[in-house]
Amino acid sequence: MQSGMTCNVGEMWGPKMPNGLDLEITHHPLTMKRVVNLIIAMERLKGNVSESPRSTEFTDENLLNMLLESAVEERIVFERTATPAQYKYKFQNLYSVMDSEQRHLVRVPNSMELHAVMLQGGTGNCQVQLNMATYLPPTPSAEAVTVTLCIKDTNLYLSCHKEGDEPTLHLEAVDDKDSLLSITPGSDMVRFLFYKHVTGLNNSTLVSVPFSSWYISTAEENNKPVEMCQETTRRHRIFKFLQPNPEVDGGEC
Repeated sequence: MQSGMTCNVGEMWGPKMPNGLDLEITHHPLTMKRVVNLIIAMERLKGNVSESPRSTEFTDENLLNMLLESAVEERIVFERTATPAQYKYKFQNLYSVMDSEQRHLVRVPNSMELHAVMLQGGTGNCQVQLNMATYLPPTPSAEAVTVTLCIKDTNLYLSCHKEGDEPTLHLEAVDDKDSLLSITPGSDMVRFLFYKHVTGLNNSTLVSVPFSSWYISTAEENNKPVEMCQETTRRHRIFKFLQPNPEVDGGEC
């Protein structure tokens, strides 16, 4: 004999599960909506709910929409502009410079040339002294120090750039020295940078940063221009950097 018992939705989803009934999940929910429906059903079937049911003004659809909205993950993207790597000025020291033949660097009067000259007694004031500024490179290296070289009491800097097919050494006037406080790799200002490789006590070589196989060098003959050369050339590439004698004021002859 069939029973005529009927039930409505409100009675079926009451605040307590009727005795003798149990909840069994027969398959894994595949959608967020099914997950939310399952949560709603489980909350209504809890037997230890002490709070009174919510009013009919707060419907299942409202709760479903709230849960679905909170399930959307908000992702904020910040636009960052990376600061380009640069050679950063650190400090500078003043040096007197000689080549491996004990010849000093002298600026030829009324010209933009340096010569390597064997100075005689009483002519020490003809030699130039160089302010060597040290830079922190974008990629630190234990093999060399990055420097610029400026003649003391002037705005004249040594630079290396191409004139024709080969890199050449120049003296250039820099009106705004602050423009050399930071130098961007690949920029035109890199021509003022040199790698100082230490080869012995106070002895070093000076290599162009943009032309890494070209060295500052002096000729075998006395009183010849200081120029760039490659390692295979018969020129002197090693220089001695010494703290200057306070009694000697380097300058033009």
